[in-house]
Amino acid sequence: MHDDRPSAGQQQQAALAEEAEVDDMSRHGRIEKPEQERDLRIVNRRGLHARASAKLVKLVEQFDAQVEVSRDGQTVGGTSIMGLMMLAASPGCCIHVAVAGREAEAVLEAVTKLVEEGFGETD
Repeated sequence: MHDDRPSAGQQQQAALAEEAEVDDMSRHGRIEKPEQERDLRIVNRRGLHARASAKLVKLVEQFDAQVEVSRDGQTVGGTSIMGLMMLAASPGCCIHVAVAGREAEAVLEAVTKLVEEGFGETD
């Protein structure tokens, strides 16, 4: 008999992702009407891991804009390192980036460049 309930690890991962999302979204709110959106392919060898997530957050925080990143139906704020890591975006997969705000176009271009350049990773 197969048990369809999530494992303890899956439950913990879901709880952490929800906590990170709630924390980030409570500060910035959800984007109701994105001004621009784009799908981006993860090209660096290690995916959206801690260092790459931190670089993305640092970049996003420089702009007067809201950023959301989605993968497989899960959406997190672009200023949540934990949330971004919980997307488990591995090399080759796509993320969806939605932006709004005064500097929406600029932040989307900057995020696109960062992702397309592999987060500056050379290994």
